[in-house]
Amino acid sequence: MKTDLGLAGAVVLVTGGVRGVGKGISAVFLAQGAHVVTCARRETATGAEFLRCDVRDEEQVSALVAGIVSRHGRLDVVVNNAGGAPYVSAAEASPQLHEKIVQLNLLAPLLVAQHANAVMQRQESGGSIVMISSVSGTRPSPGTAAYGAAKAGLDNLTASLAVEWAPKVRVNALDVGMVRTEQSHLHYGSEAAVEAVGKTVPLGRLAEPEEIGHCAAFLASPLASYVSGATLRVHGGGEVPAFLAAADVNREDA
Repeated sequence: MKTDLGLAGAVVLVTGGVRGVGKGISAVFLAQGAHVVTCARRETATGAEFLRCDVRDEEQVSALVAGIVSRHGRLDVVVNNAGGAPYVSAAEASPQLHEKIVQLNLLAPLLVAQHANAVMQRQESGGSIVMISSVSGTRPSPGTAAYGAAKAGLDNLTASLAVEWAPKVRVNALDVGMVRTEQSHLHYGSEAAVEAVGKTVPLGRLAEPEEIGHCAAFLASPLASYVSGATLRVHGGGEVPAFLAAADVNREDA
């Protein structure tokens, strides 16, 4: 049975909300009765209103937020989901690639948040911003070092903005673990490999995109009205420490 989170009629922007985790987030807000606007550089059918936007571009972001307010009269929630990075050794990646990764995963969310905050501060009801961060920001991130560093910065940014923009605007983050999406094979390989990777998680599987959406919707909702500056880990229990597999002190077959 669906839980009513009090989001019916809310105007919600989900950046990168057309595939993967973002699509799952959009679906949850739509199911809650919100009016969802997604943005990306390329459109994919989601059932939400779509506006083309490169969130790294200040002029496009300004036009995006202004267009939403012009069309709907307000902006209640922003979920800063757009992000990602290719797998590449830090020693081999060019400075330009590192710059682009940090721009997409840290500076772009800040840019979108700035424009959203300017609107929300003028609204009697204020607003809520949810950053989609990653467990890569709190643990080593080999192969995606710049991405992990950017996500660590995003967690800190969340706490800082929550202080600066209170009491009108709440700002929170989700530190997301591994999620099963249409692109899982690009990260983990075959279906058997995806299943094996899922078994390394204490809950025994990868997350589904909608499960991330449920957490984002909760943080954005009136049910979390006293939650701001928080980072919620959504990672199925995290990772089993590697040393446990090597140690034999408590193994029955030792």
